[in-house]
Amino acid sequence: MSTSNNIIADARAFVDDFNERYVQKHEAFENQFWGTKMALKQGDFSTELLNQTKKDLEDLLSGQEILLKAKSLRKDIEMMKDSNDDNGDITKILDVIIRTCQCNEFPTLEAMAVREKTNEIEGNLQKARNGMNLGYVDSNGEFKVASSVGLRTVMRTNSDEAVRKSAYEALRSIGKFVSEEGFLEIVKLRNKLAKMLGYQDYYDYTVTNAEGFGKDKLFEILDGLEEGTRPLMVKAMQDLEKIHGKKALEPWNMGYMMSGNVIKKMDPYFPFSKSVENYIRSYAAMKINYCNSTMTLDLLDRKNKYSNGFCHWPVPAWIKSDGTFVPSKTNFTSLADPSAVGSGLTALTTLMHEAGHAAHFANIKQPSPLFSQERAPTSVAYAENQSMFLDSLVEDAAWRAKYARDVHGNPLPFDIHEESIRSTHPFKVFQLRGMLSVSYFEKALYELPDDEVTSEGVQALADKIEIEIQGGLNPRPLLSVPHLVSDEASCYYQGYTLAEMSVHQTREFFKTKYGYIVDNPNVGPTLARHYWECGNSRPFLELVRDLTGKELSEDAWINALKMDVEEFILQEKKEYDEMLKRCQTETQDDNIDLGMTVQFVDGDEIIADSSETSLLGACKQFESFVANRV
Repeated sequence: MSTSNNIIADARAFVDDFNERYVQKHEAFENQFWGTKMALKQGDFSTELLNQTKKDLEDLLSGQEILLKAKSLRKDIEMMKDSNDDNGDITKILDVIIRTCQCNEFPTLEAMAVREKTNEIEGNLQKARNGMNLGYVDSNGEFKVASSVGLRTVMRTNSDEAVRKSAYEALRSIGKFVSEEGFLEIVKLRNKLAKMLGYQDYYDYTVTNAEGFGKDKLFEILDGLEEGTRPLMVKAMQDLEKIHGKKALEPWNMGYMMSGNVIKKMDPYFPFSKSVENYIRSYAAMKINYCNSTMTLDLLDRKNKYSNGFCHWPVPAWIKSDGTFVPSKTNFTSLADPSAVGSGLTALTTLMHEAGHAAHFANIKQPSPLFSQERAPTSVAYAENQSMFLDSLVEDAAWRAKYARDVHGNPLPFDIHEESIRSTHPFKVFQLRGMLSVSYFEKALYELPDDEVTSEGVQALADKIEIEIQGGLNPRPLLSVPHLVSDEASCYYQGYTLAEMSVHQTREFFKTKYGYIVDNPNVGPTLARHYWECGNSRPFLELVRDLTGKELSEDAWINALKMDVEEFILQEKKEYDEMLKRCQTETQDDNIDLGMTVQFVDGDEIIADSSETSLLGACKQFESFVANRV
């Protein structure tokens, strides 16, 4: 018995020490990640420190002594004759340490050197990309600075084709820029590392670590989705040309032709300044709770800021060995321009998405921070499923009936929502094909021999994949997608595709069981219990099956794409009217508590802090800040 006690005591000391060392290094890296991505001036933030803190974190996770010790302790506990369930947490932690270290294993000095060189080039590229002078020429011939998100908004909403084309050409220029600023060398080094570790290439390495199955298995799934939706894409392209003419197929025209006019009509009902309050009220109605977390929100676009929304956790949520729960600390960002048409809807969708990530990771209640960090072995599809499910509500008629309101409190008229359906529903397949194209491009990119990884060759490959998968050049050029150049998001997009399959399956589950999703108080507790609390301790496919009662498949998604427009409008009208009727009898509750403290910032400037007022009080301060800025 004394030997067994010694083994357990040794294991407990090891996992406790590891957990504490991990959270320290994790937080140091995430603070640098935030400071450099947000281009903060106050504080000691630099590309060099970002690279160093990342190296420190990776050194901890890739060190052979940690992996060998964890394996040895795990074996000792397994061989104990009197082992019992009381040791469950310890073995569970040892297992996740082993899995995580194996995902970060760089067993030779050469492998570590390749990784460090890659990190260095990535840091320099990101710094250069943040400083890129992007913009478009407006109808007066003046150059207007705009982020990649701003350029895409211009393409969707500006009535001047020449302006839209200018915005598209600016997006195209990103590919040439990153290719000449180190991305091609990064591709070669990533592949070199993956092959040193025994994988086919970097794509295979990343997918295997994140999802638990390799590239070949992934593309069995994606090929089926690609083949099953190709006829829908061909028909959608034909219909778009029939309705709007051949020019509608130009990449700078597609988004505008499908929804440009209706976005302008919807704009007054999605005021950006109200976006945070609407997200908070919507989540509160679904009984989503953030478990005493702290969130920092940097939502407005500005020069030198990272060109994509994201949500990261400097402090992951976890339970210490003494039973103490450590609430998460979250940083999330978007790139809203309050003066731009359509910015309110875009910002709100981003908010609902990133806040979904935050809610998910705040609710993970496991005995190590490794269960609640977003990198491998956490499944990309698992992480994105939660956020995409929640941002999907913004398109629902019921959600818009209650939350899409102008400054006078008038709801979005159904005829505008109907116009939106008619202009977009027949073409929803384009979104699916856009997701697929990123994955097919990265697959092809990392399969290139090194001597073919040239600026011209990679740009030509991107165009080739766009034409093959999307039927023409992409309104969002593949090489402008920021995930490709970023270490933590490269070879990531298949996660969005798998997650979207799960989103439709999960929506189908809630609709079948309860008849509705918007403001359903069962949503938050159900997601927390079935999807969130376990963190990465269970496989994504298993979680989907356990909640929905079905294996993950594309069926629900494809059925949604195939749904007749008239039938869909009738269904949406019914849900819209039902929500308006409910709103007439409801009293608005301003005493909202999501179990979180929120701080609104704009770079270094603190706009509002809910700990000094209230959740809605901070929203009002943010609303005033936006009004003054516009």
